[in-house]
Amino acid sequence: MSKLDEKDWKILNVLKDHSEYSTREISKKTNLPITTIHHRIKRLQEEKVIKKFTIEIDSQKSGKDFVAYVLISANLEFLKQKKKSQYDLAKEIKSLSFTERVDIVSGGTDMIAILRVKDVQEFDKVLLGKIQAIEGIEKTQSLIVIHSE
Repeated sequence: MSKLDEKDWKILNVLKDHSEYSTREISKKTNLPITTIHHRIKRLQEEKVIKKFTIEIDSQKSGKDFVAYVLISANLEFLKQKKKSQYDLAKEIKSLSFTERVDIVSGGTDMIAILRVKDVQEFDKVLLGKIQAIEGIEKTQSLIVIHSE
């Protein structure tokens, strides 16, 4: 993998907020030639620096504006017995439609999941009926988002 230079970072910084931009629009924002933009984006994708292009959904308009961070403690002994890892557990949690992200962390907890649902009633069903029912999860602690920027 090649080292990222100033031109790469200019392109990435534009794409971070505007992945829908054409190479022409990125060229205007970065003052780089369109062919340079095209070749660098292709290289950044091939080298997996750019993993995917995605969208940001307006949570209020989608009806999913209740967000919680769920701290998850795994039962490591149980996972070992089942020949599963924390990575497997994280993938299982991430596969659920209401899960935005799962990170394996160090400290007093093993994972943090960001869940997005319609309201507190749906969160109750999701947390108690889905998350806590996953084999290998020992306990959870929820942090409800009251404001985000």
